[in-house]
Amino acid sequence: MIAAARALLALALLAVFYALVAAMVLLWGAFLAAALWTAAEPGVQTPPMSVVTACAAFAPIVFGMVWAVIRTARPAVSREDAVTVTRRGAPELWRTVEELALAVGTRPPARIRLTAEVNASVTEDAPLLGLAPGRRVLYLGMPLPACLSPAELRAVLAHELGHFSRRHSRFGAVAHRGAAGLDAARQAIQEASAANHLVRLYAGWPLLLLGLYTRVFRWLTRPVRRRQELEADREAARVAGPGAMADALRSTAALEAAWQEFLADFLAPMRRATGRIPDDPFRAFAHMVEAPEVREPLAALRARAVERPADPDDAHPALATRLERLARLPAPEPGAEPLFPDALSPDPLAPDPLPLQPRYAVALGRVMLSGPDAGKRVPWRDWLTELAEYRATRILTPLAEAVRGVEEAEGAGRQKAGPEAVPIGEPEAERFPEPEAGPAAQPDALTIQRVLRLLDGGHRMPLARALNSRLPHGERTPHPEQTERDDPLSCLADALSVLIGAHLVARGTAYWAMNWTGPSILVPPDGIAPETIRTWADTAVRLPGQTQRLGLHLAALGVDERAPLPCPASGTAGGPMPGEKARRISIAPEVTGPARRRIMAVGALALTVLVGMTGVMFALWAHRDEPSYPRIPVIRWNDRYQPGGGPGTGPAPYPTYQRPTFPDRQTIPTYQPPLPPPIHIEPVIPRSAP
Repeated sequence: MIAAARALLALALLAVFYALVAAMVLLWGAFLAAALWTAAEPGVQTPPMSVVTACAAFAPIVFGMVWAVIRTARPAVSREDAVTVTRRGAPELWRTVEELALAVGTRPPARIRLTAEVNASVTEDAPLLGLAPGRRVLYLGMPLPACLSPAELRAVLAHELGHFSRRHSRFGAVAHRGAAGLDAARQAIQEASAANHLVRLYAGWPLLLLGLYTRVFRWLTRPVRRRQELEADREAARVAGPGAMADALRSTAALEAAWQEFLADFLAPMRRATGRIPDDPFRAFAHMVEAPEVREPLAALRARAVERPADPDDAHPALATRLERLARLPAPEPGAEPLFPDALSPDPLAPDPLPLQPRYAVALGRVMLSGPDAGKRVPWRDWLTELAEYRATRILTPLAEAVRGVEEAEGAGRQKAGPEAVPIGEPEAERFPEPEAGPAAQPDALTIQRVLRLLDGGHRMPLARALNSRLPHGERTPHPEQTERDDPLSCLADALSVLIGAHLVARGTAYWAMNWTGPSILVPPDGIAPETIRTWADTAVRLPGQTQRLGLHLAALGVDERAPLPCPASGTAGGPMPGEKARRISIAPEVTGPARRRIMAVGALALTVLVGMTGVMFALWAHRDEPSYPRIPVIRWNDRYQPGGGPGTGPAPYPTYQRPTFPDRQTIPTYQPPLPPPIHIEPVIPRSAP
């Protein structure tokens, strides 16, 4: 009863929102008509440009909200970032979906489309806000069939089809489109304020009111939609089993976090450094999920997902709540068989665990990683090999910078000390002669000889500190029993072992094995344990005088200490190729092409309304009727002129008019006051005494 009341109130709020948009349009049109009517009035001296400017400023918001209402009222368009799956391309998937739809008591979807999200959803392109039936579409995230087990994938599909069987699509479509309409209206105001500085002055209050309205709408619809999710979980548990549904929920939550980590920590850095991307990123992701070293982190992600609270803006309940409800359901009988034991069952002879053809994953990868800066696509297995090499040898760039810095400091110190600071017969100079000049000589290239020269010269600690200062904080690998401050030589030993391993890989006698939780692991030639080279490097770094023994080991392996590493064509060890601009991966750009076009359209709309209405208003103002003013009546004295006086009978040469008479002007009486009598002042001259 409470859920029905909430649903009705939410529908009422949605209807009120549409009514408010209609009232806003009528009010805007009334102001515009009043401005035009005022401009055509005869007594107007100047057209009302302030009203026209206000209408032009409000035009982007009005048209944006109207477009938001129209877009949510009509059926949703197909997503551009999805790939349609045909029955011939995935017959097992289609057969499973149809059987699950029959089991839950609903009709199957008309289309199945793949997306690059770790999620599955169903939509019904129904008109009238979803109140009328329409074509159903199932959206399935490609990482789900790539990484979930067949039982978990069946549970996910049964959950989505359960929304149709419980008739959740009616209210769900209305609630989803209503929330989408409110969000689209807010987005329209934000884009209008970003494109028009005049709109930015008053966009705060509409955004605040619309945000409060959206929160109230979501607060009313959230409990209803979360109850529908629990009902869909119960329907999926009936078909696929409570255990399979619970495992699917945990795995989906963990895969979502792992997929984001794969994009941010592996795909994007590799793209920036080498400019290469896999043709099928989903199979590369599945390879990461199946790696033994990732099992423990995935288990931690599953446990963390259970502890995470529900998102206030999400229609799904908290994972702990859903698992608790599933645990209350009765378990299936021991002798009961699954509904569809052969659906999506893996073929032991099939080399690929995916029930989809590889072309769908490749096509979806092209959609996800598209644009002029997408990079060069390589087979995903080759990309994994290059990724392992990149993750192993990326420490060589800081090592080369540290070696160069210590050598420069050493050279400056020798110049300051004078030529006597370096003896002529120094053993170090005999063992490490200067490289010969020639076309193949590279003085600035990183070699094993340069590192060993600094170690024999007593510069191991300055070199270790310089290397640690250039390493990112996440890539510093101190000794397990000591901190980085107590053991700064650990990173230097790791870098030296990586440099030796890079020479072995370049010779073709070793290779890098991918490690998803740390640096790649060197697989040395036959007869040498993987940790042997690391022990050699650690001994040479920590113990003075042990570099000669390391040189003997390297000579036995055929490694030249003076030879620089060959520059890889992909720029793995040194970043991008010289002259190549490092391009960003565009998985989630800040401003997409449609958003940029909408922002430009907002400015064009405001300018069109302003210029058009100004022209129409000035045209009406210029052609308005002139007002009539009262005139002084003229009395004709005589229409005939007669020299002798009296009424004449002949025509007069010119008409005469009465001379206007004016009243006598009042004169102000004048008064001249009498002048004072003259005063005669005789000079007073002192008389002289007789």
